Amino acid sequence: MIDGPATHSSLRDADVGSLRRTIRLGHYTRHTAGLADGRLQCNLAIVPEAEILDFLRFCLRNPQACPVVGVTDTGNPAFFTLGEDIDLRTDVPKYIVYRDGVAAEQVTDLLALWRDDLVAVALGCSFTFERALMAAGIPVRHIEADTTVPMFRTNRACVTAGPFVGEMVVTMRPIREADIARAIEISGRYPIAHGAPVHVGDPAGLGIADLSRPDYGEPVRIEPGEVPVFWACGVTPQNVLLNARLPFCITHAPGHMLITDVDETAAVPMWQANNPIDQQGD
Repeated sequence: MIDGPATHSSLRDADVGSLRRTIRLGHYTRHTAGLADGRLQCNLAIVPEAEILDFLRFCLRNPQACPVVGVTDTGNPAFFTLGEDIDLRTDVPKYIVYRDGVAAEQVTDLLALWRDDLVAVALGCSFTFERALMAAGIPVRHIEADTTVPMFRTNRACVTAGPFVGEMVVTMRPIREADIARAIEISGRYPIAHGAPVHVGDPAGLGIADLSRPDYGEPVRIEPGEVPVFWACGVTPQNVLLNARLPFCITHAPGHMLITDVDETAAVPMWQANNPIDQQGD
């Protein structure tokens, strides 16, 4: 743990426990890409119990965008299936609070907002396969630039469930043309982290007009010989939560993930894996 404000570079080699404690104390509030090597990072959606069944139906019907890796007990902020010491109220660098279909505020902890009826759903994150790409010699531009991956709303409709309706959000990474087949093969090994790309090439095929203006995150340059490659994104629930206009719900801020104790090389959902952390059940 770092005593005082921390930078991304100062946390690159931190172990997962020290990293989470640094976030818990409010010493780091930026993106988590490239941190906690080997540990699964997760998107979060926190909704009232009254809406959780429809929300889980939505996730199961749209598994590439919303690969569920854990669900908490109602009202319990301890995510014990994903780690021994995870407090959902404090262990994400930044959260978005939604009220009546509006992103009302961003906060760095939920201590004053947590309620006894809330249920958290953890969804796999593409940061997992990024490390595998880099290990194979395929550069990941936004990590090189220390920025948040660019994310775009698309025209690709998700399968609806109850009030949850909307379009898929995607992440974009420029990939050298010669590396695209390998990037597809490598990311396809990680179904809990969105798997293989959903689109390669012309962004207009997804209804994206301008790659320099992402809906979330920050733009990255595309060099000669590179092609934009798009993966389903766990920010998709934020898109549909806006449409659902729930009186109250919470998500992580895009790029600001929950870092777990789970080995990110797991190729199946947590409840199917022989993972000692998960034996207690959700």
